[in-house]
Amino acid sequence: MKTGYFMTGFPGFISEKLLRIWLNEKDEKHIYLLVLPSMQQKAAARIEQLKSEIQTMSTIHIVQGDITKKDIGLSSTVHTYLKDKINYVWHLAAAYDLAIDQPTAYKVNVKGTYHVNEWVKSLTKLKRYVYFSTAYVAGRRNGLIKEDELIRPEQFRNYYEETKFEAEVLVDKMKEDYPVTILRPGIVKGDTVTGETSKFDGPYYLLNIFDKTKKLSRIPYISKSSAKLNVVPVEYVIDAASFLGRYEKSAGKTYHLTDPNPYPAREIYRFLMQKQTGRTPKGFLSHKMMDKALAIPKVRKHLGAEREGLEYFFWDGEFDQSQTAEDLKESGIKCADFLDGLDAMVSFYNRHKDEKEFHTMIK
Repeated sequence: MKTGYFMTGFPGFISEKLLRIWLNEKDEKHIYLLVLPSMQQKAAARIEQLKSEIQTMSTIHIVQGDITKKDIGLSSTVHTYLKDKINYVWHLAAAYDLAIDQPTAYKVNVKGTYHVNEWVKSLTKLKRYVYFSTAYVAGRRNGLIKEDELIRPEQFRNYYEETKFEAEVLVDKMKEDYPVTILRPGIVKGDTVTGETSKFDGPYYLLNIFDKTKKLSRIPYISKSSAKLNVVPVEYVIDAASFLGRYEKSAGKTYHLTDPNPYPAREIYRFLMQKQTGRTPKGFLSHKMMDKALAIPKVRKHLGAEREGLEYFFWDGEFDQSQTAEDLKESGIKCADFLDGLDAMVSFYNRHKDEKEFHTMIK
């Protein structure tokens, strides 16, 4: 009998990468992809493209639905049909936007996850429920953040963090009765070898800034902070997720899919500036001055950078990932050094920087 996989969040960059891994495996799977009605045409096109590239034993099924609705928008007929056919559930769907409003973030991230949870509880042959959270459920907590902790911080930077925290709380409670694995990626960048990514956010905001300011006589550092920026390549996230999500010992655990050796944010700033402009930073612009500049809509739209992303460069938090390292030992999966993918990252950016679909909507 074929193993049944069910995934939310398709079509999406990480969900498609995971799908590629599964299609390339030799065993037969029935893979069900929950797709919003508005995304059905795009999803079908992506699946046809994958089928043309990969010879696979598995079958892919598009399931129309919506996590913001009861029973994730499935009809009673589809719900009944899937009940005993799904072994692995991968919940990736989320509203990811650092500048998102609270009602939208809550509707998708919290209520949506609640609906997925309730649906998962009805499955009769579940082997694993894999939930994609974020390392930044830590909010503004400082110091060492452990994988087995889920402590509400005094403050969050944005509603994305807050609602992902609240959603993780709901999933974490299921560990007592269901085989749950929670994954907390760091800030995801493109592939180490190809540079491929789907959106120019996170560290790509710096490339946007440097590209817009490269004709200035000098470009300063934006802080003297020694804080580290935890950036992880997408291939590490998907390889680790695919392995841990099916690893027998990972049920009931939470993993930080983060860089074990992150660079200081200032160094990443310098690396990217040198690669993009051929120059090094001169002098310093205070964090407060940069924040004031990005508070002006015209400025942040011109620079192509969200104000909410700035604070991650000054946060004195560190992610423990000892459990991840231990459970990945036998897989051989390791996080590549940021510098190993620097050339590919900047090269991909420059090839696609004029293409609107790669840029986030700056509000």
